[in-house]
Amino acid sequence: MGTLDWIVVVGYFFVMVGIGLWSRGRVHNIADFFTAGGKMPWWLSGISHHMSGYSAVMFVAFASEAYRLGLTVYVWWSLTIGIGVGIGAFLFAPRWNRLRAKHDVKSPLEYLAKRYNVPTQQVMAYAGALLKVVDIAAKWAAVSILLRGFAGVPITWGIIIIGLVTMIYSVLGGLWADALTDFGQFIIQAAAGFAMLFAVAGTLGWDFPVTIWDKLPDSHSDPLAGPYTSTFLMALFLIKTLEYNGGMWNLAQRYMAAPSGFAAKRSALLSSALWLVWPLVLFLPMWAAPLIVPGLQGAQAENAYIEMGKEMLPAGMIGLVLAGFFSHTMAMVSSDANVIAAVINRDMLPHLWKKVKTFSADNQLKLARITTFTFIGVSMIIAIASGGQGFVLKVVVDLVAATMGPIAIPLMLGLLPWFRKVGSTAAIASVVGGLGMWAFLYIEQMNKAAWVTKGVLVSWPLLLSLVLYLSIGFLKKEPSTERDVLLDSLNSDEPEPARVKA
Repeated sequence: MGTLDWIVVVGYFFVMVGIGLWSRGRVHNIADFFTAGGKMPWWLSGISHHMSGYSAVMFVAFASEAYRLGLTVYVWWSLTIGIGVGIGAFLFAPRWNRLRAKHDVKSPLEYLAKRYNVPTQQVMAYAGALLKVVDIAAKWAAVSILLRGFAGVPITWGIIIIGLVTMIYSVLGGLWADALTDFGQFIIQAAAGFAMLFAVAGTLGWDFPVTIWDKLPDSHSDPLAGPYTSTFLMALFLIKTLEYNGGMWNLAQRYMAAPSGFAAKRSALLSSALWLVWPLVLFLPMWAAPLIVPGLQGAQAENAYIEMGKEMLPAGMIGLVLAGFFSHTMAMVSSDANVIAAVINRDMLPHLWKKVKTFSADNQLKLARITTFTFIGVSMIIAIASGGQGFVLKVVVDLVAATMGPIAIPLMLGLLPWFRKVGSTAAIASVVGGLGMWAFLYIEQMNKAAWVTKGVLVSWPLLLSLVLYLSIGFLKKEPSTERDVLLDSLNSDEPEPARVKA
């Protein structure tokens, strides 16, 4: 990297910190900190939802898979998300928003205490929080690998530098800072993505999206290749539909921050469209990479995008592309930190430390900032301890994708009126059973059991969790008038009619 590249990167960091400082003035209480007070425009909510859904993992782990296997990574990843979010625009997005508007919910898990009971809420809170801190550690590792590849910065220092910048604006500005930096990062990402696309087109010709497939191995044009089977695809489609419509808690926040349920639906449709189209711009250079930087084997394939950038981009553009990588990770991490702080402050701490319930508004806001700071710090420590290389894809697919289903099923299906008689027994059994199945399969995989493929590791925990939720819920119905009132209130934006006492 040259001087101009470093100027671009450093300037980007200063802009992110500046947004955090500006956003601080918009945050007056925890409602502003966690849900933007329900005042976020639908288009900003939609862009923020999209940006918060992926990170530099795309340019490390997924770039590696695109380099090795071709088209399949778009099919099983972004295509499933785009379709799933489109479905969720009608099923889930408006309901998340109405939880905030009608029930003053500030955390995605806050409604679970009323929907099921407090023990169910606590099981899901602890399981999800532990999963998220490891997931974010993988994001730090991914972006530090990119920084090392482009600029020679050691992984540890890369994590520290990027983590501190993210920590500053997240702690100061809450969800407003997250969304505004998401928008700025979306612009930077667009410039960086098109810069790489145009550079590849200048080398291979503008018709390269059509012509490269004849020069690549035949399997590179297959929708499913390598370990990614139809079973894996179907399981991941269900997982991503649940995950990206609120099972990944930070994405539920984007819907909650919109002004109304109708606005939340528009946000989801915008995000769905972006998921279907924009990853194609980013993946096309990755698919062409074997023709430009051939011969990368094994873990070296994680450096495919780095090697292309160093080979093809002029001074200044490398810095812009690297800033685009940062933008992905910082968008996801800051939003995750915000929602984890919400879950800890609203759902976990009040049951561990009763005094929290008596805190003043100012002290609640201070606690939210302390929690955000702590979560980011712990995830950075785990990332540094991991060493980076090889850690990313394993966490993202083998851990996060495989365990997200069991955690998301009771949370997401609990929003829908069709499952109103499913109670806490089914919910807890679903989470514990699904995670238990994952633990068993993961141990078997570590012991080199050939039958534990990626499809098995991802699909079996999800399937068991779903079967337990539906079968126990059907056999042991737990109807509740309070639950009926809650679910019925989520059907429309209209205020509930006043209930006249007899």
